[in-house]
Amino acid sequence: MRFIDEFRDSELAKGIVSQIKRLAEGKHLRIMEICGGHTHTIYRYGLHDVLPTNIELVHGPGCPVCVLPTGKVDDAIAIAKSEGVIFATFGDMMRVPGSESSLFDAQAEGADVRMVYSPLDALKLALKNPNRKVVFFAIGFETTAPSTAVTLLQAKQLKVRNFFAFCNHVLVVPAIRALLDSPETKLDGFIGPGHVTTVIGSKAWEFIPEEYGKGIVISGFEPLDMLQAIYLLIKQLVENNPKVEVQYSRAVRPEGNVKAKVLMEQVFDVRETFEWRGLGWIEKSALKLKPEFAQFDAELHFDLPRRRVSDPKVCQCGAVLRGAILPWECKVFGTACTPENPIGACMVSSEGACAAVYQYGRYSRKIRELLQQEK
Repeated sequence: MRFIDEFRDSELAKGIVSQIKRLAEGKHLRIMEICGGHTHTIYRYGLHDVLPTNIELVHGPGCPVCVLPTGKVDDAIAIAKSEGVIFATFGDMMRVPGSESSLFDAQAEGADVRMVYSPLDALKLALKNPNRKVVFFAIGFETTAPSTAVTLLQAKQLKVRNFFAFCNHVLVVPAIRALLDSPETKLDGFIGPGHVTTVIGSKAWEFIPEEYGKGIVISGFEPLDMLQAIYLLIKQLVENNPKVEVQYSRAVRPEGNVKAKVLMEQVFDVRETFEWRGLGWIEKSALKLKPEFAQFDAELHFDLPRRRVSDPKVCQCGAVLRGAILPWECKVFGTACTPENPIGACMVSSEGACAAVYQYGRYSRKIRELLQQEK
């Protein structure tokens, strides 16, 4: 990639769209983009409007902030309010609602909550504040787990005694399996997450065509990446040839990032089960710290509420994450639930589907027409 403009060329986009229309003519196709980053590309660049109406794009559970259940947010707030704690988190998590408040609210009430860009920033805080306990809110898919692993290995090497990780890293493949096993899921194929797949490798997705007979194309995040990926997937569907295909070849390899996977294996074990917002409990779908890193495990060092908390009844974030509904079909979308006053996590995160549609999709011709029909 020499210039970013090459991936946003409108003339090239028109050409791909015309080929998509030709291929998909006479067929209704329901495609899920797994990654929240792809959802934002779709609405930011108006791809939703230029694609033919017979291609339905459905948003998946690829937002790590969104899939954390409310109870885990409550646990994080409890740690942040503990005496002598500096709680370090990515900015996305600050305004995600717990059952009664958010980390932003806890900060306003006096808790020392700080936004960081990486776990290494949190480790630096621990080194600068030896008399305080610094807890890093470790969230994300396999994309961010290696950086947490590197940080914990460094903390162990430096013999840091006041650094902890509240580990909530989740694994994308078990979540997609759970979706495919659900009778609620009606999909023709997937646009696969580019960033996650740079780590886990495209081989990790072979179960989709082999066991479920559906295709998947791993895509980059620019508009032309997405359009080409959609074209390739539709070509698979038309030819009845489901397979794993890599559009994002400039970053993704079949085996993934071997070094990153080795680092994760050094630091993490797989949990027996983990609760996902909207998907429930999924076996072997999340990571925890190995016993050798118990000294850094916040779950072992802090008294946590550990409650199961349901989302507010009016919030349909879980249904959005399952692809059961689209964001604007939620009864409180854009009215009671906005980025300024979020009821659900999907409206907060920079990868949340509701946030994408609210920020960009409100200007979409298709969405305006659908909302008008509902009235």
